[in-house]
Amino acid sequence: MDKYKVIEVKESVFANNDADAARLRQELKQEKTFLLNLMSSPGAGKTTLLKKTIEALSGSVRIGIMEADIDSDVDAAAISETGARSIQLHTGGMCHLDADMTRQGIRELGSEDLDVVVLENVGNLVCPAEFDTGAVRNVMILSVPEGHDKPLKYPLIFKVCDVLLINKTDVLPYFDFDMEKVAEYAHMRNPKLKIFPVSAKTGEGIDAWCDWLREEADKWNQV
Repeated sequence: MDKYKVIEVKESVFANNDADAARLRQELKQEKTFLLNLMSSPGAGKTTLLKKTIEALSGSVRIGIMEADIDSDVDAAAISETGARSIQLHTGGMCHLDADMTRQGIRELGSEDLDVVVLENVGNLVCPAEFDTGAVRNVMILSVPEGHDKPLKYPLIFKVCDVLLINKTDVLPYFDFDMEKVAEYAHMRNPKLKIFPVSAKTGEGIDAWCDWLREEADKWNQV
């Protein structure tokens, strides 16, 4: 007889969160709220890209933003300048959000009169990819300065995402970044991954990205 039990706590945590995330998606479906989980490393341009996205969708999509960070309210303050509804979520040191934390954020934000809610997750390429937030779609940003080899180094985030936004294309001439290679590596991890080269600074590719977002939200919010 064994003297003690070995419990896989991490596996249990993931299983419980996955079940909660599935429940949250059903709740969002009933409320006709499209939740997008946006992930990237720090400095990839999430907040700046969101500001450009809000501007492009103005008048056609009612959008709210939940800014998640370990501390500070810098991002929420930046988003508030656009006029979009926003709140700041502090994770208390945790490097990701889970489904229950996301649900709490949505309740505080208020989603009844919104078509799209975007969760800007904590900036890193590892922890956020491990936890299902209950989002309808997952999107990640990879910026040109980070290099085209990231799908090889951080496979999970590319596997769980529906869209890859390659941001900061305006600085391509200054970096050794291969667009064909990054697409090849990303599709090795996820053949269905949609890729949009964009520049939050110049506006390049923003229309195509926003068309995808609008279409996905419309499909989700249909009766």
